[in-house]
Amino acid sequence: MSDTVIIVNTVVAVLATVLLIVRFRLNPVISLVIGAAYLGLTAGLGIEGTVEAITGGFGDILAEVGLLIAFGVLTGAMLQRAGAIERLVSMLLRVGGPRGMPYATAVAVGTVLQSIFVDVLLVISAPLARRLAPRIGGLGLPRMATALAIGLECGIVLMVPGVGALALAGLLGVPLGTMLLAGFVLVVPTVLIAVGIMTFVFRRGWWDPLRDEQAEVAAVGGSAVSASMTGDTGHTACDTGAPGASHHAASADTSPNASAAPAATSSVILDPGPGPGPMRRDVSLSLLFTPLLVALLLIAVGAVLEVAGVSIPVLAFVAEPVIALLIGLIGTTVVCTYATGRGAVEESVANGFRESGQILILTGVGGSLATTIQTAGLGEILGQYFSATTVAPLLMVWLIAAVLHVAIGSVTISAITAAGVLAPVAPIIGLNPVLVALAAGAGSLFAVHVTSNTFWLLQSLMGQTTRGALKTCSVGVSVASVVAITLILPMSLVL
Repeated sequence: MSDTVIIVNTVVAVLATVLLIVRFRLNPVISLVIGAAYLGLTAGLGIEGTVEAITGGFGDILAEVGLLIAFGVLTGAMLQRAGAIERLVSMLLRVGGPRGMPYATAVAVGTVLQSIFVDVLLVISAPLARRLAPRIGGLGLPRMATALAIGLECGIVLMVPGVGALALAGLLGVPLGTMLLAGFVLVVPTVLIAVGIMTFVFRRGWWDPLRDEQAEVAAVGGSAVSASMTGDTGHTACDTGAPGASHHAASADTSPNASAAPAATSSVILDPGPGPGPMRRDVSLSLLFTPLLVALLLIAVGAVLEVAGVSIPVLAFVAEPVIALLIGLIGTTVVCTYATGRGAVEESVANGFRESGQILILTGVGGSLATTIQTAGLGEILGQYFSATTVAPLLMVWLIAAVLHVAIGSVTISAITAAGVLAPVAPIIGLNPVLVALAAGAGSLFAVHVTSNTFWLLQSLMGQTTRGALKTCSVGVSVASVVAITLILPMSLVL
């Protein structure tokens, strides 16, 4: 089969997947499998080869990251139940002060808080950020809203244990420790620079409180803030502003319902699980986060030892990502049981299992399409058109992910699909796979808009109009996307 036919059919498969999700509003899981099946059959893999690529890709990526995602979600569910987010926000305000609060928030949300399921993290942290906004000086609301949006979205796909970052590492065979270190090096300056740029723009008159902020707290928005302050976030209603919007995991942003200028509003009930319960015993914030931080430190140490060529069997075992996160999960369970009681922990674990199911399925089918693309031989074909330079392929994967995200509205799916297209090229031209992962993640951040559940949650919970949310969320995260790829290109000279 000619190279041209394979390239054309790959493009058709990706576009058909986008069309099924956006135009026909078919479930993303089904759409991705259909796209993979079409490509396999038209690329000459045959019936058995196509089915093997689909099921093998699904199984391979879940074998790499399935337990990691589950352990991360369960750990985050227990930390949320213990009230760790509210206490961390209070600490950041004390340490960073009013002026530094947006920057501290963006870094914290984009790094250590990525273990907490994103819908829950957003519903809990947004009302708190809104309450703190008047205390950080002028333009507090847009600055805090932008910091939350940038930190949330960057962390999902660039920072371990964000579910998108885990999926990309598994798909590309990147050691999790390497992904953790490279992601941290990228995320911190990205969010700081992007928040700084947006603050500069806002201070130059780009924010109009009369048009960008809600004139008064809507009943549903007020309920959200009140619920957060009282600790009852079990059932938070939020005005999505998008007809037919549905509750999807914000980590995947899979809502196919796009409406550029909704004429009517409807409400959905977001159920992030029980809010923080009363603490049976006083446990310090540092103790609550210690098990998770130890797990991430073990993973990072393992990566450093691997690069240095040092072999310490015991340390190598505990530094394996699955074992390290298991240690973190067990430690968090012990600490949270002591703090909140066994009943609260069991309830948190049950909620965590429900949350992780959708994430695992979406991650798996994304791997199915990526594996089918690889099996079809696209890597060898594209490898002929790239020289040893890393600039062209990295810009290409960023652009593919950006275009897919604009069309689909899914950060995770667009990142996995774009990475799958370029993954076979990396070994051919000697490109470090972690760079492909970071470039795909950066591209998938471009233009978070009305197809994203995160967009509407930030709009309602932060008291913004749709116009204001387009500025803080859509433009803010797009700036972060451009900043990230700008930083990735020089990183490719070192990695």
